[in-house]
Amino acid sequence: MARKLLLIIIDGVPYRNWRRLFGNLEGWVQSGEARVWRMRAVLPSTSASCYASIHTGVPPQVHGIWGNQAVRKLDLPDVFSELAKAGRRTGAVTHSFWSEFFQRAPFDTVRDIEYDEEAGPIHHGRFHTMAGYGHDNQMTPSDHDLFATLTRLCEVKGIDYGIYHSCTLDSMGHRFFHDCGEMDHACYLLDEQLAPFIHRWRNAGYEVIVTADHGQDERGHHGGTGELQQDFAFYYFGGSDMPAKDVVLDQLAMAPSILTRMGVPVPATMKAAPFMVCLLYTSPSPRD
Repeated sequence: MARKLLLIIIDGVPYRNWRRLFGNLEGWVQSGEARVWRMRAVLPSTSASCYASIHTGVPPQVHGIWGNQAVRKLDLPDVFSELAKAGRRTGAVTHSFWSEFFQRAPFDTVRDIEYDEEAGPIHHGRFHTMAGYGHDNQMTPSDHDLFATLTRLCEVKGIDYGIYHSCTLDSMGHRFFHDCGEMDHACYLLDEQLAPFIHRWRNAGYEVIVTADHGQDERGHHGGTGELQQDFAFYYFGGSDMPAKDVVLDQLAMAPSILTRMGVPVPATMKAAPFMVCLLYTSPSPRD
């Protein structure tokens, strides 16, 4: 039986806000249905730099994505490319940067906003650009609608691996900062919207990771060092053996961990040790 996995990335949420404001996720941790760790972002803890590292397993100093203005097609092995080579079906419901990094660049809005391409490595892509983003207008789609879109890829396209990425809370943090009623409510609402979809994905046989790309500090900034900018939560719904709860997970280990968990060889460029394992499924011995 092939394992299926969904990676849910909620952009720009610091560790303390995850643990304080996401009551449904924390409820699953208390019940034992999920487990949670602290994860630390690469440097710079900037969105595009982190996206590239999450899927390639190499730091910005190697892949060369120094910030959000350096977006281009990467020529490194990544989670999509390795899963596609192994015959696994992939999907993405994300910001357009992910398509540019891992499918083709530049992003053509009409051609690339939605595609289904057998050649892959992203077989089923549903993207958004946030064109016109600024302080007074977030230009972010509804997370509820994006969760539903990912669910359609699971149920209609039969993807084995899917990634979700939304900038709603990152944009809210840049505008309102993190210690405010607006951010408390935004985190509460996203947690409420996400919960029924996690339940549905788990019932469909998917393991689920919910995490961020980086954090944000009190002034809504990230890109540098420090716990608020670099650290975020990593929630895992699944059966893999994992490190002790007090271990801080390395963001560079996410790509090799996903591939390992899905039973796909890890390329030599991904040097971090996986923190997840893949136990091979074997058929029960016939009874006498």
